[in-house]
Amino acid sequence: MSILKVKLVREGAQLPKRETVGSAGHDLRACIEEDLIIPAGEGVRLPTGIAIEMESAEYVAIIASRSSMAYKYGISMGNGIGVIDSDYRGEISVFLRNNSNTDFVVHPGDRVAQLLLMPVALPEIIQVEELSDTERGAGGFGSTGRS
Repeated sequence: MSILKVKLVREGAQLPKRETVGSAGHDLRACIEEDLIIPAGEGVRLPTGIAIEMESAEYVAIIASRSSMAYKYGISMGNGIGVIDSDYRGEISVFLRNNSNTDFVVHPGDRVAQLLLMPVALPEIIQVEELSDTERGAGGFGSTGRS
Protein backbone atom coordinates (compact mmCIF):
# COMPACT_ATOMS: atom_id res chain seq x y z
CA MET A 1 0.00 0.00 0.00
CA SER A 2 1.47 3.30 -0.98
CA ILE A 3 -1.42 5.70 -0.30
CA LEU A 4 -3.82 6.08 2.61
CA LYS A 5 -6.50 8.67 1.99
CA VAL A 6 -7.40 10.61 5.15
CA LYS A 7 -10.35 12.96 5.52
CA LEU A 8 -10.43 15.39 8.45
CA VAL A 9 -14.03 15.26 9.70
CA ARG A 10 -13.80 17.48 12.81
CA GLU A 11 -12.36 20.86 13.60
CA GLY A 12 -8.91 20.40 15.14
CA ALA A 13 -8.32 16.95 13.64
CA GLN A 14 -4.73 16.04 12.74
CA LEU A 15 -3.33 13.62 10.20
CA PRO A 16 -1.91 10.37 11.59
CA LYS A 17 1.85 10.72 11.93
CA ARG A 18 4.83 8.44 12.45
CA GLU A 19 7.14 9.92 15.07
CA THR A 20 10.32 8.24 13.77
CA VAL A 21 11.45 6.72 10.48
CA GLY A 22 11.35 3.25 12.06
CA SER A 23 7.87 3.60 13.58
CA ALA A 24 5.45 0.94 12.33
CA GLY A 25 2.41 2.82 13.55
CA HIS A 26 1.01 6.26 12.84
CA ASP A 27 -0.05 8.05 16.00
CA LEU A 28 -3.71 9.00 16.33
CA ARG A 29 -4.63 12.06 18.37
CA ALA A 30 -7.63 12.87 20.53
CA CYS A 31 -9.88 15.28 18.66
CA ILE A 32 -11.64 16.81 21.64
CA GLU A 33 -12.37 20.42 22.53
CA GLU A 34 -11.45 20.21 26.22
CA ASP A 35 -9.77 17.89 28.68
CA LEU A 36 -11.53 14.57 29.20
CA ILE A 37 -11.17 12.45 32.32
CA ILE A 38 -11.08 8.67 32.06
CA PRO A 39 -12.11 7.60 35.57
CA ALA A 40 -10.15 4.80 37.22
CA GLY A 41 -11.48 1.42 36.11
CA GLU A 42 -13.66 2.88 33.34
CA GLY A 43 -13.49 3.42 29.60
CA VAL A 44 -14.33 6.16 27.13
CA ARG A 45 -14.77 6.46 23.40
CA LEU A 46 -12.53 9.17 21.97
CA PRO A 47 -12.96 10.68 18.52
CA THR A 48 -9.88 11.10 16.33
CA GLY A 49 -11.52 13.44 13.84
CA ILE A 50 -10.42 11.39 10.84
CA ALA A 51 -11.91 8.95 8.35
CA ILE A 52 -9.76 6.84 6.04
CA GLU A 53 -9.84 5.03 2.71
CA MET A 54 -7.48 2.15 1.97
CA GLU A 55 -6.55 1.22 -1.58
CA SER A 56 -8.21 -2.19 -1.51
CA ALA A 57 -9.85 -4.92 0.54
CA GLU A 58 -6.43 -6.55 0.77
CA TYR A 59 -5.64 -4.24 3.71
CA VAL A 60 -6.99 -3.65 7.19
CA ALA A 61 -6.26 -0.81 9.58
CA ILE A 62 -5.49 -1.93 13.11
CA ILE A 63 -5.85 0.46 16.03
CA ALA A 64 -3.49 -0.47 18.87
CA SER A 65 -2.57 0.90 22.28
CA ARG A 66 0.45 3.11 22.73
CA SER A 67 2.78 1.01 24.87
CA SER A 68 3.98 4.03 26.87
CA MET A 69 0.42 4.87 27.95
CA ALA A 70 -0.24 1.27 28.97
CA TYR A 71 3.03 0.95 30.86
CA LYS A 72 3.13 4.36 32.56
CA TYR A 73 -0.57 5.02 33.18
CA GLY A 74 -2.53 1.79 32.68
CA ILE A 75 -4.35 3.18 29.62
CA SER A 76 -5.01 0.63 26.88
CA MET A 77 -7.49 -0.22 24.18
CA GLY A 78 -10.65 -1.41 25.89
CA ASN A 79 -11.27 -4.03 23.21
CA GLY A 80 -7.65 -5.18 22.79
CA ILE A 81 -7.34 -3.85 19.26
CA GLY A 82 -9.60 -2.05 16.87
CA VAL A 83 -10.25 -3.37 13.38
CA ILE A 84 -11.09 -0.87 10.65
CA ASP A 85 -12.36 -2.70 7.58
CA SER A 86 -11.42 -1.43 4.13
CA ASP A 87 -15.00 -0.42 3.32
CA TYR A 88 -15.58 1.66 6.49
CA ARG A 89 -15.76 5.39 5.80
CA GLY A 90 -16.91 6.78 9.14
CA GLU A 91 -14.90 8.60 11.75
CA ILE A 92 -12.34 6.50 13.58
CA SER A 93 -12.80 6.48 17.34
CA VAL A 94 -10.71 4.72 19.93
CA PHE A 95 -12.08 3.02 23.03
CA LEU A 96 -9.61 3.61 25.84
CA ARG A 97 -9.81 1.88 29.21
CA ASN A 98 -8.18 3.11 32.39
CA ASN A 99 -6.89 -0.02 34.12
CA SER A 100 -5.31 1.95 36.95
CA ASN A 101 -6.62 3.17 40.30
CA THR A 102 -6.15 6.82 39.34
CA ASP A 103 -8.21 9.01 37.02
CA PHE A 104 -6.40 9.90 33.78
CA VAL A 105 -6.77 13.15 31.87
CA VAL A 106 -6.70 13.22 28.06
CA HIS A 107 -5.88 16.65 26.63
CA PRO A 108 -6.94 17.87 23.18
CA GLY A 109 -4.40 16.65 20.62
CA ASP A 110 -2.83 13.98 22.87
CA ARG A 111 -1.52 10.91 21.09
CA VAL A 112 -3.95 8.19 22.22
CA ALA A 113 -3.43 5.17 19.95
CA GLN A 114 -1.58 4.03 16.87
CA LEU A 115 -2.81 3.10 13.41
CA LEU A 116 -1.15 0.15 11.68
CA LEU A 117 -1.93 -0.92 8.12
CA MET A 118 -1.66 -4.65 7.52
CA PRO A 119 -2.21 -6.98 4.59
CA VAL A 120 -5.19 -9.32 4.89
CA ALA A 121 -5.27 -12.93 3.75
CA LEU A 122 -8.60 -13.61 2.06
CA PRO A 123 -8.61 -17.40 1.58
CA GLU A 124 -11.38 -19.49 0.16
CA ILE A 125 -13.06 -21.21 3.12
CA ILE A 126 -13.76 -24.91 2.64
CA GLN A 127 -15.23 -27.43 5.06
CA VAL A 128 -13.23 -30.64 5.61
CA GLU A 129 -13.70 -33.79 7.66
CA GLU A 130 -10.09 -34.02 8.91
CA LEU A 131 -7.11 -31.72 9.53
CA SER A 132 -3.46 -32.78 9.25
CA ASP A 133 -1.64 -33.99 12.36
CA THR A 134 1.07 -31.88 14.03
CA GLU A 135 3.35 -32.44 17.02
CA ARG A 136 1.28 -29.95 19.03
CA GLY A 137 -2.09 -31.21 17.93
CA ALA A 138 -4.98 -29.61 19.84
CA GLY A 139 -2.80 -28.53 22.78
CA GLY A 140 -3.28 -24.91 23.74
CA PHE A 141 -3.32 -22.49 26.65
CA GLY A 142 0.14 -23.31 27.94
CA SER A 143 0.46 -26.83 26.59
CA THR A 144 3.98 -26.14 25.28
CA GLY A 145 5.31 -25.01 28.69
CA ARG A 146 5.88 -21.79 30.53
CA SER A 147 9.18 -20.55 29.16
